[in-house]
Amino acid sequence: MSPLPSSIAALPIRRRHLIGGVPLLALGTVLPAGSPAETPLPGWTATRGGEGGRTLTVTTLAADGPGSLAAALAVPGARRIVFAVGGIIDLKRATLRIREPFVTIAGETAPSPGVTLIRGGISVATHDVIVRHIRVRAGADGAAPQSGWEVDGLSCTAAHDVVIDHCSFAWATDENLSASGPRFDGGTTPDAWRAHTSRNISLTRNIVAEGLSHASHAKGEHSKGSLIHDNTTGILVAQNLYAHNHERHPLVKGGARVACVNNLIYDPGNRCLHYALNGVEWGNRAFVTGEMSIVGNVVRGGRSTRRDLPFLIVEGDGDLALHMADNRAVHADGRAMQPIGIVPTVRRPQVIDRPRPVVWPARLRAIPAGQVEALVTAQAGARPWDRDAVDRRIVAEVRDGTGRVIDDEREVGGYAVLADGPVAGKIRTR
Repeated sequence: MSPLPSSIAALPIRRRHLIGGVPLLALGTVLPAGSPAETPLPGWTATRGGEGGRTLTVTTLAADGPGSLAAALAVPGARRIVFAVGGIIDLKRATLRIREPFVTIAGETAPSPGVTLIRGGISVATHDVIVRHIRVRAGADGAAPQSGWEVDGLSCTAAHDVVIDHCSFAWATDENLSASGPRFDGGTTPDAWRAHTSRNISLTRNIVAEGLSHASHAKGEHSKGSLIHDNTTGILVAQNLYAHNHERHPLVKGGARVACVNNLIYDPGNRCLHYALNGVEWGNRAFVTGEMSIVGNVVRGGRSTRRDLPFLIVEGDGDLALHMADNRAVHADGRAMQPIGIVPTVRRPQVIDRPRPVVWPARLRAIPAGQVEALVTAQAGARPWDRDAVDRRIVAEVRDGTGRVIDDEREVGGYAVLADGPVAGKIRTR
């Protein structure tokens, strides 16, 4: 297998406070809710979430009880959840579970500073869900190293037709943002497996940052961006900002079908983009070839990035059908990253070069890689017109080439830097 040298171009060495030679102050203003930039990116799902159903208003920042977000999520039937309060929802080491389908969480409707969940995460285990403009800052919460406090920022588990758009995730002790589920439920064929795990999911325009490294996960080091699990299909990962995660930008597991488009990845540590089929996990089942289209992404090394990091690592026992085009990847010192690194286990995986996208949403149009950094730093994350202190700092570090992977949220101020207390106000309208 020959590497794909034409698929990655080196970026020029950037001068501080410049993006592509353009001063930061000239990047333009962030568009508010309801603008064309808020139009969903076309993926494999056409879900409308809770559109056309009831409007439920969150009136308290309590973790549960009347008027809470948890109570609104538990209501059956189509519903759009809006917010009359802004501030912090302390989950107290619980997980906010979305089990009832046909729901839209409209975080853009909250008064400033918006809604931030701490000390816990979100689990989506249903279908037809849209989550927008919500922040999740899980944190180790003082838990001892390797003590078993393991929390995702947001995980989709055997879910389908889900859109996670314009949200901000940081300080998870497991993955920050994932699409997973059972590997082999439903029968003995790949089609059956795909029908019983996560599918048709769009992870778009989010900030995915500062997964905690040597924190409370039982396995030890666990600063992870996104996990896309075995046999998941129709997964779009587009226009996200990944910053200061040790690995998984994303990690795509065996047999999955994924498009990674126009993401900005800064300061990846030990692995950047990553495909891996673990033969031990597959047992005696025939391996399924994974399919990935990787187009228009930008990677910039940082303080945490290993010196020999390749853009894409293909690891394990399974083969990968791969299309790569217009990606730019460079180390902090300006050296171009190697396009592909192969890490075999029992057998050497084969990379099958495809000249055209092997998986691609019908209406999606990639932007040129040269435009990605300015677009993503301006538009990614929750409420980009009203960013909180954490998102402002992370975006500034990306622009300036500073910061690093962390072990504990307290290294960067922790919960204390988040606005606290309820803020009442008018519900924003689109």
